[in-house]
Amino acid sequence: MKLRSLTLLLLAELAAMSLWFVSAAVLPDMLREAAVSPFRQAALSSGVQGGFVVGSLISAILNIPDRYDPRRVLAASAIAAGGVNALLLVVAPGSLTAIAARFATGALLAGVYPVGMKIAVGWGERDRGFLVGALVGALALGSASPYLIAFGGGADWRLTVAAASLASLFAGLLSLGVGLGPYHRTAQRFDPSVIVTAWTNRRVRLAYAGYLGHMWELYAMWAWVAAATAVSYGATLPADDAEQLAKLTAFLAIGAGAIACVPAGFAADRIGKARVAMLAMIVSGAAAIGTAATFGGPVWLTFAIVIVWGISIIPDSAQFSALVADAAPPAQAGSLMTFQTALGFALTFVTVQVTPVLAETFGWSTVLFGLALGPAFGIAAMARLQAMR
Repeated sequence: MKLRSLTLLLLAELAAMSLWFVSAAVLPDMLREAAVSPFRQAALSSGVQGGFVVGSLISAILNIPDRYDPRRVLAASAIAAGGVNALLLVVAPGSLTAIAARFATGALLAGVYPVGMKIAVGWGERDRGFLVGALVGALALGSASPYLIAFGGGADWRLTVAAASLASLFAGLLSLGVGLGPYHRTAQRFDPSVIVTAWTNRRVRLAYAGYLGHMWELYAMWAWVAAATAVSYGATLPADDAEQLAKLTAFLAIGAGAIACVPAGFAADRIGKARVAMLAMIVSGAAAIGTAATFGGPVWLTFAIVIVWGISIIPDSAQFSALVADAAPPAQAGSLMTFQTALGFALTFVTVQVTPVLAETFGWSTVLFGLALGPAFGIAAMARLQAMR
């Protein structure tokens, strides 16, 4: 029952989260069809973050993951998100309606990712690092998939949009077959004071701090790695070749991170979640600096460092959530993990939006170097958490 339920859950997460980077993956091809201002280009990506923040805050305050059957919440959210994303097929590229559709998609995905974590942690305590790590790995692989579809589909950006929408509808159906584990707990009443635990519980607070440092870097890298590497590769390659290689780079970097989440989860259950998170941030911060230093240089070197960056940038994400689940009362874990993601994605709304603007002003190399500040902050938080043991 556990293996079957977790397999279905991971497949559902992978399929539904394919919606996240749809606009970023197809943006170069979309721009060949219609002129879209730089602000609206950024809004297509950051709109998902903004919607996710709003949806997560509402979900956390209303205790939705802890009060209702999370399987039904996930199913309804994934199906609705797929339908809303499909609106991109019929509205003008980069229009306000398209941006609104991306915002709504993000809000609905708040019922997919955090709710999936609530289901996962209900299946174990001693292997919780692995369980959440596997789920975050599915999220990362799903997030990478639009880049692969866009790479294979060439200039037909509508194929990518349609494929991701259908995948999310399928995810909703899959989630209905997921079971709830023996450690699943349900809150008996609406209790908005649950959110106060995020501040009064020091372990939860430090896990949140580490997560914020991690999120400073993560989604700015994921959303813009294709655009950044296209510029870097373009210094020595023809524009079309640089663009295609950048799409492949983005998929491989994000996908490699997804695979790394599983062994990182195993390690976290043995040597400590905070320690694994700290090690991942040391590597990812160094890779961010390395990518900045080699920007515009040899293609193979930048490509290799970006892949290392992608491998190391995501495994810590699962451990921050697992740390919150470990420190929180079981009946509050879902709401506190959802609130954690709301705060993290509120930060990414800013970083994703300003990254291309800063890159245009100061250059991609400077911006990539600045992303390393997040891991530095997160490492400090994890060091303090470890000192409490």
